[in-house]
Amino acid sequence: MSGSSDDISQARALGEALAALRRERGLSQAEAGQRIGMTSQGWGLYEAGRRPGLFRPDVQRRLTGALDATPEALALHTPGAPPASSEPLAVKDVSARGRAFAAAPRLTRRLRLETDELAPWAAAGTVLEYVVGRWPRRGQGCVIQLDDGAFRVRLYDHADDVEVVVGGAGGLDRSERIPRAQVRSVSAITARLDEE
Repeated sequence: MSGSSDDISQARALGEALAALRRERGLSQAEAGQRIGMTSQGWGLYEAGRRPGLFRPDVQRRLTGALDATPEALALHTPGAPPASSEPLAVKDVSARGRAFAAAPRLTRRLRLETDELAPWAAAGTVLEYVVGRWPRRGQGCVIQLDDGAFRVRLYDHADDVEVVVGGAGGLDRSERIPRAQVRSVSAITARLDEE
């Protein structure tokens, strides 16, 4: 990244804040990047302050969204920002071994499709195995649990802080926009099984 030394130091400070947020969530660079379709190397360039896009609000929303955080949280983690609280953060189900983190094991569940709206990707009667809390890649099947307890099985396209956009709402060629406020969780489908 070229620019004044002040710009470079600000980019590094934002990158360090992004790394701190990621570590708090117990994610590797690869896991964080995967949530938004980015490689670990690409994520690492942002953390190193070597990508100028980190100053853009839309990029900050995308990156912090992968960490289930906000650009405001990124600003609070930037060196020189006022402390948010004097209380230490309580981290549960994460243990540290040096610089590596091992999160709690992920819960795997199964769900049988009742309709053919995702055919030919998956037909009625197909059993889908999904990992609760694992964010899907673009084009990957996902199980969306809504606040009212209902589940939707769709093909993930993208998400931002306002909505989750998926395909398969009545056919693979149709897209659906689900307000983020109505979404309790989005989980990646990891297997399609013929029988349960």
